Amino acid sequence: MPDHFDILAPVYDRLIGPPDPARLRALLRLPVSGWLLDAGGGTGRVAAALRPYVGGLVISDQSRPMLRRARDKQALHPVQAQVHRLPFPAGFFGRILVVDALHHFLDQPAAARELARVLAPGGRLVVEEPDIARPAVKLVALAERMALMGSTFLAPDVVRDLLATQGLVAHVAERDRFSAWIIADKPDEGVR
Repeated sequence: MPDHFDILAPVYDRLIGPPDPARLRALLRLPVSGWLLDAGGGTGRVAAALRPYVGGLVISDQSRPMLRRARDKQALHPVQAQVHRLPFPAGFFGRILVVDALHHFLDQPAAARELARVLAPGGRLVVEEPDIARPAVKLVALAERMALMGSTFLAPDVVRDLLATQGLVAHVAERDRFSAWIIADKPDEGVR
């Protein structure tokens, strides 16, 4: 099966376009002095805009060609890894971001466990994901199925519940015509 992201890597940033860094800064509660993980971050197109607002930034992705593009962006640390087996110590990241990637994770429950594991107590995880309830996203899901991408789109409330099962305090923060933003905070140790 073709690896679609390896093929798309050279043109991905131009195809997808830039994120809204002000929205992401607000949702992530930036700036912070700690590390941010962009899980499934590909070329670093989203993370690069957030670099000035964090102490350090890691982009984790399984596509080597996408990570080569991320390496070209200054002060980003690309790491090739699958999100359901992250090579980081527990509680390492004060912030984690997953933008338009959760539906590509093959084992979403295991990914949620790993993201919760590497999130520091008091840390925040923000997931931006296409809202499968929207007609345009249903068409995207059909196209990805036809392209054999193996995507599994979850409704925003299902994503929220998946994160909550990992001990995170999660809620759907925003929705627009295409996407939903789910915020999950990890309680400080001793606060439960």
